[in-house]
Amino acid sequence: MIKRIALLTLLVAPLWLSAQVRTEKLLEKGWKFTREDNPEFKTSQFDDTKWQSVCIPHDWAIYGPFSINNDKQNTAIVQDGQKEAMEHAGRTGGLPFVGTGWYRLRFDVPEYTDGKKCTLVFDGAMSHARVYINGKEAGYWPNGYNAFSVNASPFLKQGESNTLAVRLENFTESSRWYPGAGLYRNVHLIVTDDAHVPVWGTQIITTALTDKYAKVKQTTSWNYPSGKSLSDYVIVTDLVDHNGKIVATNRKQGSDFDNDLFEQEFVIENPAAWTPETPDLYTSISKIYEGDVLKDQYSTTFGIRTVEVRQGEGFFLNGKRVQFKGVCNHHDLGPLGGIANEAGIRRQIRMLKDMGCNAIRTSHNMPAPELIKACDEMGMMVMAESFDEWATAKVQNGYHTVFGEWAEKDIVNLVRHFRNNPSVVMWCIGNEVPDQWAGDKGPKLSLWLQNICHREDPTRPVTQGMDAPDAVVNNNMAAVMDVPGFNYRPFKYIENYKKLP
Repeated sequence: MIKRIALLTLLVAPLWLSAQVRTEKLLEKGWKFTREDNPEFKTSQFDDTKWQSVCIPHDWAIYGPFSINNDKQNTAIVQDGQKEAMEHAGRTGGLPFVGTGWYRLRFDVPEYTDGKKCTLVFDGAMSHARVYINGKEAGYWPNGYNAFSVNASPFLKQGESNTLAVRLENFTESSRWYPGAGLYRNVHLIVTDDAHVPVWGTQIITTALTDKYAKVKQTTSWNYPSGKSLSDYVIVTDLVDHNGKIVATNRKQGSDFDNDLFEQEFVIENPAAWTPETPDLYTSISKIYEGDVLKDQYSTTFGIRTVEVRQGEGFFLNGKRVQFKGVCNHHDLGPLGGIANEAGIRRQIRMLKDMGCNAIRTSHNMPAPELIKACDEMGMMVMAESFDEWATAKVQNGYHTVFGEWAEKDIVNLVRHFRNNPSVVMWCIGNEVPDQWAGDKGPKLSLWLQNICHREDPTRPVTQGMDAPDAVVNNNMAAVMDVPGFNYRPFKYIENYKKLP
């Protein structure tokens, strides 16, 4: 018995130490919700006791009622050959997702003391999220599918109860399918030291892979207070396999000439490469010190694998040719709605694997982290998609209304969020965007978005789904892509391949 207690102490001690420098919890319970709209709802003093009590994640629209009037759209569906606008109903499920909703939460942050930083991370909020902390606007993000973070530190009160309010609004004719509504993905509260690794602050790349060894490079971003420099800090990183065994270690002194980044290189002998059949995962555990004082501890799950597209040969995973047997999968879970339900997601992946599927295209938006985590662990390759619209409209109030200001921010968040996940093998910057017919615009926007992906992640190819093969081949929009993606019209494939050798 004494030996067991001693072992338990050894196991708990590191967790206790890390809890002092970084804590993270989900804000799940205690939320209040209403479909009414009033600017007073953001204030700390507002009495929300009569509002509905809900847990997050929460999709307000899935509760109905169904109605033909909920999603009437007067539009021409170009893909169906319609040339004039006409009335359509039921395109988004007949559910009441249009309108405004407010969420409020009173919460305490005892860990938030002098010298600490507090960050809120929203995995997705549908849509046009305005975040208020103690009555003041702390952040805004229009894209309901994308994750974003909010610096809560300037608005929090130490040692007191705080109020978080989130206003969400879904516009009419803003989606071509059921988008969900509300805080339908998780909300995280993270407290760190003032010197810390920022949200999605690591990038881990497999630079070489053989049966005998793998070379891995990790880059870690570092935020620190004024008056300090990177040379004041040391990073120690252990790479741990799925059995909990440390397989590589690296210690690196910070340098003032590395642009506030720690760069570390590792060699792992006899690596377990990630594949759909063997989805082995590793964990990087980084500890950053100032002298002998631990300032942060940051963990990253990753897989050892390489991806490559070879002209005339196809897609290669770890140097071996692999064919995609995939599906285009929308984010909702049928009667569960748009919430990121982990059990529902894993059930879906099991069914897909049972039918021989090995890949998912996240049609046509940024995926939930629960989906990517499940694909990592269960062995499913992913094409992570981003937009259904660019600068030209498909629906009246679609993404084109914010594309110019927000497209780069959205792509950056998508790539940084999922660039360490081995299941993600390709980025997709768009789906059948109307800009493909504009030869003076479509090719340039394609190259711009692809270059952002390459800047943030040089390891994965970039594609987009195009359904106007003649237009995109003739105006070079297809030619600028790493992987031109053609939707439908297979009788055009041979001709397109000859024009794009």
